[in-house]
Amino acid sequence: MKATIKGRYGADKSSASATLALNAGDVKLRASMSDATVANGPSLNGLALSLEKPGSLIVDYDVPRRDVRFQFMNTIKVSDKPLNLTYIHWRGDNRTILDGTLVVDSANKVSANYVLGSGNCKLKYTYVHGGVRTFEQCYDFSKNSWDFAVSQRVYADDVFKASYQTSNKLLGLEWCRDSKSTGTFKISASLNLAEEVKMPKIIAESMWNFEM
Repeated sequence: MKATIKGRYGADKSSASATLALNAGDVKLRASMSDATVANGPSLNGLALSLEKPGSLIVDYDVPRRDVRFQFMNTIKVSDKPLNLTYIHWRGDNRTILDGTLVVDSANKVSANYVLGSGNCKLKYTYVHGGVRTFEQCYDFSKNSWDFAVSQRVYADDVFKASYQTSNKLLGLEWCRDSKSTGTFKISASLNLAEEVKMPKIIAESMWNFEM
């Protein structure tokens, strides 16, 4: 059994969530809740239940909304290259997403994401240089715009990332650390260059895992 506690801190709003996961043979059972579940006394707000078969199936149930999300995963070979396919469907919103990633080699992969019936399609190319530096470029067909990102791994635990979205002129900077000894945290800052008053938005997130 594994418990995870996550906190998110921002200038305008802070939140917290907790997840309890249990291995049951080939599947994992999870229960998660947010601070809304206990803020005004015990309630169903923010409560979700999940069943996962790693690499194959995830079923999420949103308790207060009584909504179900299905996710199916599979991998096939295309010219001896692995193609990872994902099908996601929200029953309540009647929304379906198709996602595919072709792993060309250890340094190159191409992925596509399409929302059925919306015309929203994204195509992304990822290149990893030397195993420590990652370049990403994504084209959004619905917005006719590009997104760019570059990240650099420092030592073993730290990753620095810079991104830019051309559609809304949003510049982002991020520092993430994933350490077994000190836990996981992320500090991100975003700046909208299109705004007259340019004020960065800073968010800090931290996560702790506990084996039970």
